Amino acid sequence: MKKSKSPYFFIAPAVALLVVFSIIPIFIAVTISFTDMSLAGLADFSRINFVGLDNYLNIFNDKVFGQAMFNTAYYVVIGVPLVIISSLALAIMINFGENKFFSFMRLVFYSPSITNTVAVSVVWMYLYNPTIGLLNHLLSYLNVGPIMWLTDPSTSKISLIIIAVWKAIGLNMLIFLAAIQGIPKEYYEAAEIDGANKWQQILKITIPLLKFSIFFVTVTTLIGWFQFFDEPFVMTKGGPLDSTLSVALFIYQRGFQYNKFGYAAAGSVILFIAIIIVTSIQMKIQTKQKENEG
Repeated sequence: MKKSKSPYFFIAPAVALLVVFSIIPIFIAVTISFTDMSLAGLADFSRINFVGLDNYLNIFNDKVFGQAMFNTAYYVVIGVPLVIISSLALAIMINFGENKFFSFMRLVFYSPSITNTVAVSVVWMYLYNPTIGLLNHLLSYLNVGPIMWLTDPSTSKISLIIIAVWKAIGLNMLIFLAAIQGIPKEYYEAAEIDGANKWQQILKITIPLLKFSIFFVTVTTLIGWFQFFDEPFVMTKGGPLDSTLSVALFIYQRGFQYNKFGYAAAGSVILFIAIIIVTSIQMKIQTKQKENEG
């Protein structure tokens, strides 16, 4: 019996886009990472020289890159759990809320996700202003501060994390909310008959049945935080003293400000490998959980 070729025609456009905009650029970046390519090399390929592993050896000895790696790990370790916990908690509260106020809050928490990052960053820069900012003004009533939110290395990373978490929870909240609403109501009705309260229903029914959604949000959030770029670029430029410099911002600066495309490409390859490793670990954990449940 002949196999139908129709499915291949349906997926062909998506595969073509994936190859052109994802697979090929990855191979190009890997190739460039073994060269000393600069802006001059784009105009004249004869100026591009093969340097082997020099870019990788230099970048691992680069203290600024090491600081960027540390900062990115800090963003991931702090930011990812905050986003997941906050968005899940909001989704549960809004789903089990029994009046229109909770429906309105769904819009309130989702709005930051669709707001332009540059506009959000500019507003938060005014809020964080050490002299005229609203946050320090409010803290002054508690005899706290002034806090140098963006100009002190000890607080700058946390300041950016607060903004990024505030902006990210809306979309993930909707993902969790859709998953919660897909849980059959019969489960909750049966639990109520057995005498389970709302908190017990959440712990025994809602959260266990959200395992796949939590896995999906965790993976996408991890990838997003590894590529953390917008807030540091707009608000701090990686400062003060490289305390907010992320790997993504490091790659941008080396490539487009310092004209070291080969060096920047090596950094992007390292970041790509780190994302692949972390994602693979998450996939293996998810697979083992399924096997244990089976």
